[in-house]
Amino acid sequence: MEIKVLGPGCAKCKTTFKAIEKVIKENNLDVKLTKVEDIMQIMQYNIMATPAVVVDEEIKIKGKVPNENEIKNLLGL
Repeated sequence: MEIKVLGPGCAKCKTTFKAIEKVIKENNLDVKLTKVEDIMQIMQYNIMATPAVVVDEEIKIKGKVPNENEIKNLLGL
């Protein structure tokens, strides 16, 4: 599984990345987590609000910071 957090580096984007990272570590998951800050790459996903969470190239969350339960649902926990 590959997860990308899209955002230009704002506080909400950083919070989203850290929250997902925390859930991955706590559950010993084999997930590739990356942060995409390049605006041209973000625009390829056709989103208008960040942060956005992309799981295996499918946009799952956009425009808000997910809570821990939402993250666990994304990861199938």
